[in-house]
Amino acid sequence: MKTTSILFVCTDNLSRSPMAEEVLRQKAIQQGLGQRLEMASAATHDLNTGEPIDYHAQKHALRRGYDLSALRVRLLQPQDFEHFDLILAMQASNLQTLHEKCPPAHHDKLRSFTDYCSNTRSGDVPDPFYGQPNDLEQVLDIIENGCDGLLSELQ
Repeated sequence: MKTTSILFVCTDNLSRSPMAEEVLRQKAIQQGLGQRLEMASAATHDLNTGEPIDYHAQKHALRRGYDLSALRVRLLQPQDFEHFDLILAMQASNLQTLHEKCPPAHHDKLRSFTDYCSNTRSGDVPDPFYGQPNDLEQVLDIIENGCDGLLSELQ
Protein backbone atom coordinates (compact mmCIF):
# COMPACT_ATOMS: atom_id res chain seq x y z
CA MET A 1 0.00 0.00 0.00
CA LYS A 2 1.52 3.30 -1.15
CA THR A 3 1.70 6.16 1.32
CA THR A 4 0.86 9.65 0.07
CA SER A 5 2.66 12.50 1.82
CA ILE A 6 1.05 15.92 2.08
CA LEU A 7 2.57 19.18 3.33
CA PHE A 8 0.37 22.14 4.28
CA VAL A 9 2.08 25.54 4.07
CA CYS A 10 1.20 28.99 5.37
CA THR A 11 3.26 32.05 6.23
CA ASP A 12 4.12 31.38 9.86
CA ASN A 13 2.76 27.85 10.58
CA LEU A 14 0.97 29.15 13.69
CA SER A 15 -2.64 28.39 12.81
CA ARG A 16 -3.89 27.51 9.31
CA SER A 17 -1.40 24.90 8.13
CA PRO A 18 -1.11 23.04 11.47
CA MET A 19 -4.91 23.02 11.76
CA ALA A 20 -5.12 21.49 8.27
CA GLU A 21 -2.45 18.93 9.19
CA GLU A 22 -4.38 17.75 12.25
CA VAL A 23 -7.82 17.91 10.64
CA LEU A 24 -6.61 15.73 7.76
CA ARG A 25 -4.91 13.34 10.20
CA GLN A 26 -8.11 12.86 12.21
CA LYS A 27 -10.37 12.57 9.16
CA ALA A 28 -7.99 10.04 7.58
CA ILE A 29 -8.03 7.93 10.74
CA GLN A 30 -11.83 8.07 10.88
CA GLN A 31 -12.02 6.87 7.27
CA GLY A 32 -9.47 4.09 7.79
CA LEU A 33 -6.81 5.86 5.72
CA GLY A 34 -4.45 6.78 8.56
CA GLN A 35 -1.77 4.31 7.43
CA ARG A 36 -1.93 5.54 3.82
CA LEU A 37 -1.26 9.22 4.51
CA GLU A 38 1.62 11.15 5.96
CA MET A 39 1.02 14.79 6.71
CA ALA A 40 2.99 17.73 8.03
CA SER A 41 2.87 21.52 7.96
CA ALA A 42 5.45 24.26 7.51
CA ALA A 43 6.02 28.01 7.33
CA THR A 44 7.34 29.94 4.36
CA HIS A 45 8.94 32.50 6.69
CA ASP A 46 11.11 31.89 9.74
CA LEU A 47 9.19 33.92 12.30
CA ASN A 48 8.40 31.45 15.09
CA THR A 49 10.32 28.23 14.44
CA GLY A 50 10.10 25.76 17.31
CA GLU A 51 7.26 27.53 19.11
CA PRO A 52 3.92 25.90 19.92
CA ILE A 53 0.95 26.53 17.65
CA ASP A 54 -1.02 29.69 18.48
CA TYR A 55 -3.01 29.29 21.70
CA HIS A 56 -6.24 30.56 20.15
CA ALA A 57 -5.91 28.19 17.19
CA GLN A 58 -5.33 25.32 19.63
CA LYS A 59 -8.36 26.28 21.70
CA HIS A 60 -10.73 26.49 18.72
CA ALA A 61 -9.40 23.30 17.16
CA LEU A 62 -9.73 21.38 20.43
CA ARG A 63 -13.41 22.35 20.65
CA ARG A 64 -13.85 20.32 17.46
CA GLY A 65 -11.70 17.44 18.65
CA TYR A 66 -8.39 18.38 17.00
CA ASP A 67 -5.45 18.43 19.40
CA LEU A 68 -2.62 20.68 18.16
CA SER A 69 -0.66 20.67 21.44
CA ALA A 70 2.11 18.36 20.19
CA LEU A 71 2.75 20.38 17.02
CA ARG A 72 5.53 22.95 16.77
CA VAL A 73 6.18 25.65 14.18
CA ARG A 74 8.43 24.29 11.46
CA LEU A 75 10.12 26.11 8.59
CA LEU A 76 9.84 24.80 5.04
CA GLN A 77 13.02 22.90 4.12
CA PRO A 78 14.54 22.44 0.63
CA GLN A 79 14.21 18.64 0.95
CA ASP A 80 10.44 19.00 1.50
CA PHE A 81 9.97 19.55 -2.23
CA GLU A 82 11.38 16.12 -2.99
CA HIS A 83 9.91 14.29 0.00
CA PHE A 84 6.25 15.32 -0.20
CA ASP A 85 3.88 14.15 -2.94
CA LEU A 86 1.57 17.14 -2.58
CA ILE A 87 2.35 20.60 -1.17
CA LEU A 88 -0.71 22.73 -0.44
CA ALA A 89 -0.53 26.49 0.05
CA MET A 90 -3.10 28.19 2.25
CA GLN A 91 -3.04 31.46 0.28
CA ALA A 92 -1.88 32.78 -3.08
CA SER A 93 1.19 34.53 -1.65
CA ASN A 94 2.31 31.22 -0.09
CA LEU A 95 1.86 29.48 -3.43
CA GLN A 96 3.97 32.17 -5.11
CA THR A 97 6.72 31.71 -2.49
CA LEU A 98 6.59 27.95 -3.01
CA HIS A 99 6.98 28.37 -6.78
CA GLU A 100 10.00 30.63 -6.20
CA LYS A 101 11.69 28.18 -3.82
CA CYS A 102 10.71 24.91 -5.47
CA PRO A 103 12.96 23.23 -8.03
CA PRO A 104 11.14 23.16 -11.40
CA ALA A 105 11.08 19.34 -11.38
CA HIS A 106 8.65 19.44 -8.44
CA HIS A 107 6.35 22.31 -9.48
CA ASP A 108 3.62 19.78 -10.31
CA LYS A 109 3.31 19.02 -6.56
CA LEU A 110 2.28 22.61 -5.70
CA ARG A 111 -1.40 23.43 -5.36
CA SER A 112 -3.71 25.75 -3.53
CA PHE A 113 -5.49 24.13 -0.58
CA THR A 114 -8.75 25.72 -1.64
CA ASP A 115 -8.65 23.74 -4.90
CA TYR A 116 -10.17 20.97 -2.77
CA CYS A 117 -12.90 23.11 -1.20
CA SER A 118 -16.47 22.93 -2.42
CA ASN A 119 -17.67 26.06 -0.66
CA THR A 120 -15.02 28.77 -0.72
CA ARG A 121 -15.48 32.08 -2.53
CA SER A 122 -11.81 33.01 -2.34
CA GLY A 123 -8.64 31.30 -3.42
CA ASP A 124 -7.22 31.83 0.07
CA VAL A 125 -7.81 30.38 3.50
CA PRO A 126 -8.02 33.72 5.33
CA ASP A 127 -5.33 34.48 7.86
CA PRO A 128 -7.11 34.70 11.24
CA PHE A 129 -4.13 36.12 13.12
CA TYR A 130 -5.31 39.73 13.24
CA GLY A 131 -9.03 39.01 13.05
CA GLN A 132 -11.81 38.24 15.47
CA PRO A 133 -12.13 34.99 17.49
CA ASN A 134 -14.95 33.83 15.22
CA ASP A 135 -12.53 34.03 12.26
CA LEU A 136 -10.83 30.86 13.55
CA GLU A 137 -14.17 29.06 13.38
CA GLN A 138 -14.60 30.14 9.76
CA VAL A 139 -11.04 29.02 8.97
CA LEU A 140 -11.77 25.63 10.55
CA ASP A 141 -14.95 25.35 8.44
CA ILE A 142 -12.90 25.94 5.27
CA ILE A 143 -10.19 23.53 6.39
CA GLU A 144 -12.65 20.76 7.23
CA ASN A 145 -14.33 21.22 3.86
CA GLY A 146 -11.02 21.21 1.99
CA CYS A 147 -9.78 18.11 3.83
CA ASP A 148 -13.01 16.31 2.92
CA GLY A 149 -12.43 17.22 -0.73
CA LEU A 150 -8.79 16.16 -0.56
CA LEU A 151 -9.68 12.78 0.96
CA SER A 152 -12.34 12.23 -1.71
CA GLU A 153 -9.78 12.86 -4.43
CA LEU A 154 -7.17 10.63 -2.80
CA GLN A 155 -9.61 7.74 -2.55
